[in-house]
Amino acid sequence: MAARIEDYALVGDCRTAALISRDGSVDWLCFPRFDASACFAALLGTRDHGSWRLAPAAKHVETSRRYRDGTLILETRHRTRDGEVLVIDYMPADDGAHLIRLVEGVHGRVAMRMDLAIRFDYGSAVPWVSHNEWGDLRAISGPHKLVLRTKAPLHGVGQTTVSEFTVKAGESVAFTLSYGASHEEDPPPVEPRKVLAATDSFWRDWSRHCACGTPWDDILKRSLLTLKALIYLPTGGIVAAPTTSLPEQLGGVRNWDYRFCWLRDSTFTLLALMDGGFIEEARAWRDWLLRAVAGNPEQAHILYGIAGERLLPEIELDWLPGYEGSKPVRVGNAAVDQFQLDVYGEVFDALYQAARRGMSDDRDGWRVGLALMDHLEKVWNEPDEGIWEVRGGRKHFVHSKVMAWVAVDRAVRAHEERPRVGRAAPLERWRALRARIHAEVCDKGFDPELNSFVQYYGSKRLDASLLLIAHMGFLPQDDPRVVGTVEAIGKHLMRDGFVLRYDTENQRTDGLPGGEGAFLPCSFWYADNLIGLGRCDEARALIERLIGVCNDLGLVAEEYDPEEKRLVGNFPQAFSHVALVNTILNYSRALGPARERGEARDREAAERGHAGGAPVPAAAAPAGA
Repeated sequence: MAARIEDYALVGDCRTAALISRDGSVDWLCFPRFDASACFAALLGTRDHGSWRLAPAAKHVETSRRYRDGTLILETRHRTRDGEVLVIDYMPADDGAHLIRLVEGVHGRVAMRMDLAIRFDYGSAVPWVSHNEWGDLRAISGPHKLVLRTKAPLHGVGQTTVSEFTVKAGESVAFTLSYGASHEEDPPPVEPRKVLAATDSFWRDWSRHCACGTPWDDILKRSLLTLKALIYLPTGGIVAAPTTSLPEQLGGVRNWDYRFCWLRDSTFTLLALMDGGFIEEARAWRDWLLRAVAGNPEQAHILYGIAGERLLPEIELDWLPGYEGSKPVRVGNAAVDQFQLDVYGEVFDALYQAARRGMSDDRDGWRVGLALMDHLEKVWNEPDEGIWEVRGGRKHFVHSKVMAWVAVDRAVRAHEERPRVGRAAPLERWRALRARIHAEVCDKGFDPELNSFVQYYGSKRLDASLLLIAHMGFLPQDDPRVVGTVEAIGKHLMRDGFVLRYDTENQRTDGLPGGEGAFLPCSFWYADNLIGLGRCDEARALIERLIGVCNDLGLVAEEYDPEEKRLVGNFPQAFSHVALVNTILNYSRALGPARERGEARDREAAERGHAGGAPVPAAAAPAGA
């Protein structure tokens, strides 16, 4: 049985990542990139589905762990009655594909045991194991090859490889697992100590640029490091999580593959990276975004592969029992074919915010934007599947319409502030469309009896995505309709101090059985609204509560189950870490991105006297996606 989600650590090389449990077992790893098939899939099954455990042989062990400051190098300290060892796990961020595990003797002597079960293709394929001419262990199956290099003794037990050895104070034993194509020469060896120093420098050189001066600098830096680890370095794409099918409810069916890049993340991630101090990563993400959406706008998707792939068919792996019996296990994501209006707003806001922060314009990007806007003008009034990617039929979701307004608003403002050379923008038509969408949402999306905006036109249901209305500049934070919405969500969607996306138990909008944890970005959005309303003591208490559900290493999943007091959903989740970064920065500065938006809207309203979207007077950047 896999460990609790919060018991896992992440190590990565900006191409893929491994999850390592507190007891020293690598239970998830996809070589050579995030979306490749797993060679260790015990996370979604048993150790027979692939795992790599390295730990003391003793039964009674005291274990502690930490990351080296400013790095993704994991140090796990094991203490037994006979001595103490330090296990250092890391993946060098170079062109290779290696996972290195270094055991160092601290004092006394400690008997160690390594159990290696390689199972390619998500635990379904047992490899052919042999030794090369230098004695390295080689495992091959189809196109895949793993090579294990170590000076420790190895022997086979069944269809696994075992090593039993003792480490004394001052001694060290290294294990290097390298991936390569089966038809090519074995991956070249690396020197573990030299690579450790280079890996340490890589992460420290990056993280020393992190924003600071907040009440929560340590968790801020860890979240930014986690986001960096989820960037696919060759393309700049950022995966939503390195895992698939970790359940939103233990034993449930809401199990999705998140090893892809969602357009919805674009604005939030760009803001987190830029305001966190990392312009180059933000530029790479912006460039990935433009390449991904380029082409016929009618064929734009809501998510893409890490290199911009469009074909991501969803299949179920029936040989895997799922995390704690949560089936089905899915790879691929059928949401790729959904129609979601809100992504247009995310794309345009991302490009607009990037330009406002000094990121150079991209001529092709403006042309792509014009094509997308032509398409949006035709489809904005159609129902869609919405931000939560429902599978119960399309509706006129209020958040989707708000984001359609955002797309038009940012297109207008971008051209007004910096007119483009080439095709002229139809500004008057766009301004009229902006006003039309705004009026319709205020008329059909607000329920006077509830004193709140609602999930979709004609509904009586609430939705946490409505917390983004003020932060996207659609209405002022202190507008009575916004205040009423915040109060209604706090009253009806708050569970044990956490905000739900919507009530999954008493409605079937999403077409799935009820039950899930609290989607953590929603609670951060609620905190952002408290900040905007000047209720900073409440906001700080909520931020502290949310930081409290991070594990001992500062990592957090997609959701939190308040009843079980456990993390649920894919892990670690970029969405949650982005939300954490943005909300901490919002709390900690006087002038945040959404307030900048609000001031711009104030100026526009004063200059033009129109009400096609009111300003956000004192809020901060939106968090999560």
